[in-house]
Amino acid sequence: MRSNWRKQMMISALALTLSATNVAPVFASAAPDGKTNAVDIAQTMGTTAQWNRWEKEWEILKNDWTQISLSPGSNATELNFAWYTPKQTNDDHSNANVPKLIIGEGHNMKNAKVYEAEQTAVKDEQDNNGETYNSNKVTATGLKENKTYYYSYDNGNGYTKPAEYTTKSTNNFSFAFVGDPQIGSSNELKGKDTKEFYDAQSNAVKSDAFNWSSTLNAALEKTDDQLSFVVSAGDQIQTTKKKLPNKDASKSEIEYTGYLSPEALKSLPVATTVGNHDADNANYTYHFNRTNASELGSNKVVGGDYYFKYGNALFIMLNTQDTNVAEHKQFIEQTVAANKDCKWRIVTLHQDIYGSAEHSNEPEITNLRYQLTPIFEQNDIDAVLTGHDHAYSRSKMLLGGTKANDYTDDEFDAELEKDMDAGENPTTKTVAPGNIKNDSTDEKDQKYLAYLKSIMDEKAIETVKKQGSSVINPEGVLYMTAGSSSGSKYYDLVPRQQTYIAHRWQEDVPTYSVVDVTENSLTINTYRTDNDEKIDETFSITKSKGDTTSLNAEIKASESIVKQKDAYTTESYRVFEQALTGAKEVAADKKATKDEVENALKVLTNAKAGLEKKATTKPATVKKPTAEKKVVVAKASAKLKAGKKKVTVKIKKASVSGYQIKYASNKNFKKAKTRNTRKTIYTIKSLRSKKKCYVKVRAYKVIKGKKIYGSYSKVLKVTVK
Repeated sequence: MRSNWRKQMMISALALTLSATNVAPVFASAAPDGKTNAVDIAQTMGTTAQWNRWEKEWEILKNDWTQISLSPGSNATELNFAWYTPKQTNDDHSNANVPKLIIGEGHNMKNAKVYEAEQTAVKDEQDNNGETYNSNKVTATGLKENKTYYYSYDNGNGYTKPAEYTTKSTNNFSFAFVGDPQIGSSNELKGKDTKEFYDAQSNAVKSDAFNWSSTLNAALEKTDDQLSFVVSAGDQIQTTKKKLPNKDASKSEIEYTGYLSPEALKSLPVATTVGNHDADNANYTYHFNRTNASELGSNKVVGGDYYFKYGNALFIMLNTQDTNVAEHKQFIEQTVAANKDCKWRIVTLHQDIYGSAEHSNEPEITNLRYQLTPIFEQNDIDAVLTGHDHAYSRSKMLLGGTKANDYTDDEFDAELEKDMDAGENPTTKTVAPGNIKNDSTDEKDQKYLAYLKSIMDEKAIETVKKQGSSVINPEGVLYMTAGSSSGSKYYDLVPRQQTYIAHRWQEDVPTYSVVDVTENSLTINTYRTDNDEKIDETFSITKSKGDTTSLNAEIKASESIVKQKDAYTTESYRVFEQALTGAKEVAADKKATKDEVENALKVLTNAKAGLEKKATTKPATVKKPTAEKKVVVAKASAKLKAGKKKVTVKIKKASVSGYQIKYASNKNFKKAKTRNTRKTIYTIKSLRSKKKCYVKVRAYKVIKGKKIYGSYSKVLKVTVK
């Protein structure tokens, strides 16, 4: 019995509902038998009321196939939507029957646009009532940064209640990286056409969706609702068409319903990747509206590779369930060539080609590794995000890994299973036992151990310049594997940590990563969902570019001299022209170091000084650029009103971008919490009765993607009812 068959269902201890909350969820520890029922956890940890509410909601929701999905558009000005509607039963094929989506600014949906959906018939699927469906897709365009929109769509029963979507800045932004929600995986029954299977599937989806929602809520809470989108490394659901009862594609729709059920996903786009559990069923293509989709990399069922841009970053999403690496290479090269303005290049694929859990040592995975890594390196990819192994790992910076020997995909199946086997009655483990010892006399064991040594890729580890937790201007690639984001399934780490691994973690708890992207840095922090504690140190890639403000100012000032070429000697002007050309190249170089910038400024300044000494006529005076005006944010003013376990903050409206509320149970604001809001009335919930609540407020303005804060208001105090 392999330990990877252990499945766990873990449920929050604190106010975990399908709506985003202001409380970080807490999961219970795994029981020794490797799985825990959600209702038992709710009873143990006092969240029975929340669980009971979700159970009732699920009984209504589970048969609803019309949940909407949001996906990134081709750039930040676009947003993609997809949803199901029942097919029309009459013969009226006019445009009146084509579903529409409405989106506009603010509660009143000002300047609303109406989009008519592009419809595709959902093939080979009907629900339990014999209803058939269409897939509807819309791309909303012309969206502006840092603006709140509301949208409503026709789900076949009329327009839905408007849902809120707020665009974010593209200068500095954050996205969440998650692995394998795999909704329904906690169901251990095989796909037989029986009531027992369908009941078990429904219960598993109910639990997994509850936990998936908890992870999304935790990520939103961690970033103060500032996530621009989510990147999923694949396996959105569990059951492949091949393993469904009678290979009926519609029997996985309940898993998509669970996947799309979190309230957070109504306002949070997800860039999905095709996983092996998604790949043989076309309903993946019906539920997600992927931008810039290509037939390159297509397995002829769920489509091929796609990409999108956000700010200065290029995201390339590969369907590596199609093993035609030549097509992936072509797609990457074409995409990179068409988006040369993007400083950051991030690839996502499902297989953990540099992971550290059960799948990572399989020849099927390592064979793919050595086909893809040269392509990534040739195209200056910065990071590769993967899943598949349900255990977190982060590689060192890697460059030039090579394949030592050729192995078939299934060559070491017996040895891999023997090495990882935790026995018939395993205790709760997170690292496999490593049953094959170095002194084994079995020839097959020794061949397997030699194979493991050959794929450690020690020679591929790049020697990098570091500054704190950041690597500076690396040439290699970072590889990350995400853990489970729903707790529906976990795999043990391999017993021998690979040399290429910088850090790995598995404690059978859902996790998520937050990636912050700026002009010069990509920073990653990874957290447990249960308590929001970090499971790895902060890691950054910095493309260190010296401050080019002075250099650009000097270039701008120097360009006026070009018009006065005849005022200088030929030789002095030639030296100046070379210095100016070199300075422009350095200023435009996204990887130019501080020393290179300073040297270019020095060379240009000296060339300019030498030029002016040899002037035949006095050149015109160059006006220096004026300094930017300092932004001043007025002091905020607010009032409090106490309620039952809550406090309402009423803020005096000002001409600002938003407000930051800081509150605590003590006047020193020890262990204080902060909330950002654009509204002037904000309710702080889940407070303790008869306790004092101290609050202070400050306003902020968003200038060029950065928040400029004013001073805090006076401290306000109220006793919670």
